[in-house]
Amino acid sequence: QVQLVESGGGLVQAGGSLRLSCAASGSIGSINVMGWYRQAPGKQRELVARISSGGSTNYADSVKGRFTISRDNAKNTVYLQLSSLKPEDTAVYYCNVAYYWGGNSWGQGTQVTVSS
Repeated sequence: QVQLVESGGGLVQAGGSLRLSCAASGSIGSINVMGWYRQAPGKQRELVARISSGGSTNYADSVKGRFTISRDNAKNTVYLQLSSLKPEDTAVYYCNVAYYWGGNSWGQGTQVTVSS
């Protein structure tokens, strides 16, 4: 079992930046992919970005060029740098890890609010 602790959310004006962090502990050797999802009010949870154990990344089209995901394997932490934020980026952001054996775990979520 892996425990995920997220931090870094908050309130920011449009055009601003934030960095989210997600630290994993526990059975970290089983982690394959680490990623971030978000869920806005009244909408389904959607993938924002993810990064494999080898460093391959993919992003939602809506955040390409504005968000950057990175991973520090020594610290068992995944980061999401959010830049050029827009009001439509407002959501609860969830950290997710996918295991080599196929399961996955979620963090508790951190609120990001972008004011216009």
